[in-house]
Amino acid sequence: MTNPIDDAAAEPGAVPVDVTTIHPGPSGGGEWFGHPRQLARLFSTEMWERFGYYGMRALLTLYLAQHFLFSDTTTTGVYGGFTALVYLTPLIGGLLADRYLGSKRAVKFGAIVMAIGYLILSYQGDPAKPFAMIEGQRYEVAIEGKGDARQQFVVDAGQKLLIKGNDDKTVSLLDAGGKEVRKIADGQFKSDGERSPTTVFLLLTGLALVTIGNGFFKPNISTMVGSLYAPGDGRRDAGFTIFYMGINLGSLFSQFLCPLLALGMGSWEGIGWWAGFLLASAGMFLSWALIQFDGGALDSVGNRPADAPANKDLLIYVGALAMAPVVWLLFSNLMGYVRPEAGAGLVGYFMGLPIMGKMMFGTFLVAVPAILFWAWKNGSKQEFQMMLAAMVLITFNTVFWTLFEQAGSSLTLFAERNTNLSVFGLFEINAAQTQIFNALFIVLLAPVFSALWIRLSNRGLEPTIPMKFAVALMGVGAGFLFLVFGAQFADGQFQVGLWWLAGLYLIHSMAELLISPVGLSMITKLSIARIVGLMMGVWFLSISVAQYVAGVVAQFASVETVGGQVTNLKVSLDTYVGVFTTIGWVSVGIGALLMVLAIPLKKLMHGVK
Repeated sequence: MTNPIDDAAAEPGAVPVDVTTIHPGPSGGGEWFGHPRQLARLFSTEMWERFGYYGMRALLTLYLAQHFLFSDTTTTGVYGGFTALVYLTPLIGGLLADRYLGSKRAVKFGAIVMAIGYLILSYQGDPAKPFAMIEGQRYEVAIEGKGDARQQFVVDAGQKLLIKGNDDKTVSLLDAGGKEVRKIADGQFKSDGERSPTTVFLLLTGLALVTIGNGFFKPNISTMVGSLYAPGDGRRDAGFTIFYMGINLGSLFSQFLCPLLALGMGSWEGIGWWAGFLLASAGMFLSWALIQFDGGALDSVGNRPADAPANKDLLIYVGALAMAPVVWLLFSNLMGYVRPEAGAGLVGYFMGLPIMGKMMFGTFLVAVPAILFWAWKNGSKQEFQMMLAAMVLITFNTVFWTLFEQAGSSLTLFAERNTNLSVFGLFEINAAQTQIFNALFIVLLAPVFSALWIRLSNRGLEPTIPMKFAVALMGVGAGFLFLVFGAQFADGQFQVGLWWLAGLYLIHSMAELLISPVGLSMITKLSIARIVGLMMGVWFLSISVAQYVAGVVAQFASVETVGGQVTNLKVSLDTYVGVFTTIGWVSVGIGALLMVLAIPLKKLMHGVK
């Protein structure tokens, strides 16, 4: 990290602090490792908030697939929609804090709403009851055994018939002696689950509250950190670096502990889903308490703007909570989405999208050319060229995060189904815990990359921003291709060794460090000053779109499941390998294209580095 904006940008969606508008840092009160003592409390607040969020996120995909028995298409669609709104709502929360609430009030409100959201998610209720639709007729499904010994049966006239998925995607029903009683053609066997309407209602309510609370918390905690330092304070870079470590420490521990309580590890089966979400809620409540009961430590930090009316707070809080039903409906609409058949065409595909998809794609596709047209008409030739370069990089950045964010959806399902989760034969982790690799590698590699950029910069060899973006795109593709290569060494159970998946995360983490820390800084440098705020909004919109599209991409890796388990592991492995191969080579190709465009983009940037 080379500057405070870069450090704030290290997590996609973190809002940078405008160094031209921050007020002088608080005076007196001692120091913490050479920094204002308030940094310690904000560090801890962020750490516990990220503990709650990443712990919940590690569980979400598997929770939807295994407890609610949603199809892969629904699971990844809801997950993508949720993470998309998580990166979109900070635009509104940041604006309300800047004009009315002040950062501290916004953070406290966001924290308590998120904590309540996680608490609601911890009410898991009874699991969905599986059933199957075979050639239009409904049959009960019975599940026996656990782990690798788990088997699914269709109950037909009191007889239990074992469900066996075939390599050609047909399904065979076998009697107790293993004889095929019935063979069902591809597409004629559909599994689902009978769910409690109350439990589904609470699931979507919890996700809606987390989304709204995040919008208030996420942008404003970074603003509070920035306000600790007066303009020109040389400690600011290091302060944001320390703060950023809180993000990674929180995610590192939560992505191990929350799945541990929910799913267990090795021979221990864990306590239950509710325990993992409850731990996330406890972390979030602790984050709120650190701000709410600060003992006066933050009296001079993040206060309401001097010219802001003080009588709007309750209206804002009530208005925010009143949006929960709207968010609930957006999530509910995602659950009913059916991917259009091949040959529907681009227009048909767009018209078939859920409301959220239409809203995001439509806004993004209108905003980009509209802003460029405005820049061409109202700015100088140089300003227009710089804006054009920014828009090109924003578009490529969207591609990067679309593929990188497979971690929480398709890659987690791949870990659950087609990965041998044994660690050197000593013990096994669970699929949700595999998300810990990214946080671990970021903690280990961030100082290395920071030192590398300084050394290359001193020698005049540091790559340009477009070149870093290009290498990052090729890197995220290379990660998928690395896993695809490892898939050829899958064992007899069609499972790939854990270290091939860890290798993917290592490559992806290095790619992340190439693109994430420079994105927001790039926007502030290339944008016309009059519309830098609008451009920042487009940046966050692009990341939100990427999160949504990540869910769409994951849907192409959907496989048939019964009771949350795949019916044929070979078909599952082949499906994932096919999708990962495609997106891997596409990403490498797009990265190579950007590498070719890097030279003209450098000219359009007019010396911006």
